[in-house]
Amino acid sequence: MEPRISVVTLGVDDLGRAVAFYEAMGLARHKRFNEGVAFFQMGGLILALWPRGELARDAGKEDFRPGFSGVALAYNTRAEDEVAQVLAMAGAAGGRVLKPAARAFWGGMQGYFEDTEGNLWEVAHNPDFPIDAEGRIWLPE
Repeated sequence: MEPRISVVTLGVDDLGRAVAFYEAMGLARHKRFNEGVAFFQMGGLILALWPRGELARDAGKEDFRPGFSGVALAYNTRAEDEVAQVLAMAGAAGGRVLKPAARAFWGGMQGYFEDTEGNLWEVAHNPDFPIDAEGRIWLPE
């Protein structure tokens, strides 16, 4: 297996509401593949939104709601002040800011929000993790 993640799929209760949230965050829904699913190109990765029950059935799993999934997606910013900006954008788009931008124990800036479906996102600026022109993040040497 090559070291990459191709698609991150989030199971959602309300596809229309979730699509509206991510569009309000500045993402563009792919126009071609849009029947019962939503795809968003995010650099070299695709974010997919799919109805939660459909995702569970496809995976052969029972659909249940954990209190905390133990999973967080992360969006790293190029500058510290962008952390608060992205969190404010998420709140304005219908998400819920769980932790406002603050200095992190590791020295950078971070905060958290939930999207409209309860998916957890960390927004962070880590000056030690460079982001190239295409938006790819790199672990330092």
